[in-house]
Amino acid sequence: MEIGIDSFAARFSDGHGAEKNDTKAMAQLLERMEHADKVGLDIFGIGEHHRKDFLDSAPTMILAAAAARTKRMRLTSAVTVLSAADPVRVFQEFATLDLISQGRAEMVVGRGSFVDAYPLFGLSLNDYDELFAEKLDLLLKIRDNEFVTWQGKFRPALKNQPVYPRPQQSPFPIWLGVGGTPESFIRAGALGLPLMIAVIGGETHRFRPLVDLYREAGKRAGYTPEQLPVGLHSLGYVGETTEKAFEEFYPGYAEAMTRIGKERGWPPTTRAHFEAQAGPTGALLVGSPEDVAAKILRHGEALGGITRLTFMMDTAGLGHERLMKSIELIGTKVKPLVNK
Repeated sequence: MEIGIDSFAARFSDGHGAEKNDTKAMAQLLERMEHADKVGLDIFGIGEHHRKDFLDSAPTMILAAAAARTKRMRLTSAVTVLSAADPVRVFQEFATLDLISQGRAEMVVGRGSFVDAYPLFGLSLNDYDELFAEKLDLLLKIRDNEFVTWQGKFRPALKNQPVYPRPQQSPFPIWLGVGGTPESFIRAGALGLPLMIAVIGGETHRFRPLVDLYREAGKRAGYTPEQLPVGLHSLGYVGETTEKAFEEFYPGYAEAMTRIGKERGWPPTTRAHFEAQAGPTGALLVGSPEDVAAKILRHGEALGGITRLTFMMDTAGLGHERLMKSIELIGTKVKPLVNK
């Protein structure tokens, strides 16, 4: 199993309430990415948001900077908000990243968990799914063809138009990032795209019927099980002990989830809710290396097998030092336990 980190480039510089410094926060993020590579993690993903809390509005810039400081780790988006982007430019940026990193780039495309990008780029939420479907179709055509002829509703047509540069990897890896809609799982299977599931709450095993839909759609489309890998993106944090991990993670997690909940109509996050989510079947991967490794294996079994797991720790305002230590524990303790 590939194990790695996803980051939204959160705007914090330490865990003690110090004033946020964007330059320092970006430097520390790159330090964490370099550290993740050194301790043996397989992948690092950068999200895409267009709001004050995060510095990841241009993820390929961050990934390219990391490519120069890492040697073996794969570098991906988590996710690219394809609905609000031009597929030609997206492909060109990631093809360039692939050349810079010598074949270590990937992308996970999706519609995003926030809607800020739509008004920012003059798009209508009424076209939410239609935009994504059309742009994904064009992106895949560009990936598979140097010269592209294509016509759609939201973008000018292309007539035998070449798109450069071409990436080192062929085909270039494109995963589909999904939340909880059956249509998204079926679409990924029908297209034969690897699936990355974001499970940030609830119980992971409840996603099994959706994963089964994905695999069945892929089978009907003629793809083998090996062509349909499943990855899991979860909120998590590894500490020296489970008790210590809970105490360090909970305050920032509760504050962040309560703040986001005000936008989405969720109730405030309580300690009881957190402990249920961090329990045996809940989505959160918070605890000691041994407890987290065991839970990853349970999640994998519940979903019928996964090939990739990424931790997302930015939401808890943990600060750079704690994140560095957690990344080290994931690389040196959790990953060996899982793969053993």
